[in-house]
Amino acid sequence: MAHIHEKIDFVVNAFIVYQDKVLLIHHKKLKTWLPIGGHIELDEDPEEALHREVMEECGLKVKIIGVKPKLESTKAFKYKPLFVPNYMDIHNYNDRHQHIALHYFAVAKTNKVKLAANEHNEIRWFNLTEVKDPKWKVLPAIQFYVSKALKAANRV
Repeated sequence: MAHIHEKIDFVVNAFIVYQDKVLLIHHKKLKTWLPIGGHIELDEDPEEALHREVMEECGLKVKIIGVKPKLESTKAFKYKPLFVPNYMDIHNYNDRHQHIALHYFAVAKTNKVKLAANEHNEIRWFNLTEVKDPKWKVLPAIQFYVSKALKAANRV
């Protein structure tokens, strides 16, 4: 989806774990390895955006790692608990635009993925050693989140 706001947009990212590996894509425009993710559309909450982006970009159904309260809505007040992101940051997309990123950790039941060839050059499962290998040129922030996602998945 295109940018909604001229200066800042909200995006979601999923660090998806399967058997001690994390799924990353090589982004065509940014030319770097990133997690699955994208913009939160105007009619979506963050979880809806996350599941839509994951399905569009790799074809997986995932389970978000975390807990949320089991609270019910009333007639007077519609209420939907949401998973809290594992991390958040703000980063430059380009010289004139920034993203506020909500980073979630998730697990998949399969490693069978599809490449969104219009957006990504490559899709690949990385173990921790590979993601830290200089040959892949994975950004330090992405290495950090991958490490934390692997630890979180091992506790599930």
